[in-house]
Amino acid sequence: MSANVSLAPDKQMQSAPPSRVRKLLQRVWKARALYMLLVPAIIFFLVFRYYPYWGLSLAFKDFKPATSIFEMPWVGFAHFERLFSLPAFSQVFVNTLIISGLKLFVGMPIPIIFALLLNEIRFALFKRSVQTVTLFPHFLSWVVYGGIMVLFLAPGGIIADIASSFGINANTLLIDTRYFRGVLVITDIMKGFGFSAILYLAAMTSIDPELYDAARVDGANRLQQTRYITLPGITGVIVIVLILNLGHILDAGFEQVFVMYNPAVYSVSDIIDTYTYRIGLVEGKFSIATALGLFKGVIGFILIVASNQFIKRMGHATLW
Repeated sequence: MSANVSLAPDKQMQSAPPSRVRKLLQRVWKARALYMLLVPAIIFFLVFRYYPYWGLSLAFKDFKPATSIFEMPWVGFAHFERLFSLPAFSQVFVNTLIISGLKLFVGMPIPIIFALLLNEIRFALFKRSVQTVTLFPHFLSWVVYGGIMVLFLAPGGIIADIASSFGINANTLLIDTRYFRGVLVITDIMKGFGFSAILYLAAMTSIDPELYDAARVDGANRLQQTRYITLPGITGVIVIVLILNLGHILDAGFEQVFVMYNPAVYSVSDIIDTYTYRIGLVEGKFSIATALGLFKGVIGFILIVASNQFIKRMGHATLW
């Protein structure tokens, strides 16, 4: 005897799962108040960072005054060929690499060492006072800070007078090609090491205090605790800062150099940014200046990607 089987629809069938885009939109809508806070920053970057990228096309066009950039004729890589053939290009390129390299490899360890020393201070008032004093120069513009340094280093300045009391002639620091790069590196370190140290101090706060307690139980002194606990604990931050700084290896500090240099030291201090300023705004060669700026940006991008991949292969945490 056959049984009648009911063919009722399957009630367990579920609707198709929402797509990834729909899930993303749902999460964005739930946190819409927070995303609204991003709107001013997004507008800023669109207007002042991404929209001006269209101006990079000027590097491949023949600039004509009183003509729309859309109507200027394309010339391909002619401006790049002309740029690389200029006698001054090789000089400013080498100067930029030397000055920026010195700032990176001499200046980067200074805030790390300072943060390690500051972290060992247990007297809170003294620690905050030192940090405030070293942090203050960062908030001064290079026009102000560089002007102060020029007054101190110029003949009759306080630094020149102190050096002369020890029998050292410091009256030529700003006009002697042997010393000017050192002046740039030292003044840059003095201005920024206090601010840079904040990043490493913040990284040190994430280290588990129990590691230090265990090290003290094992008989480790303060130097050994710094070497085996603190330094490994901030290695990730150091690596990320190094990658970002390598991307700016062709950015030797336009404001500082422009304020402090003079024609007597052009041969050792003229960098890509100051050269771009002269040939672009002073001489009116806007296409060549744009080509130089694009060249600098491409090299920086390549260095960031290459350094990130290299450090990733070494097993360290990277930007991506």
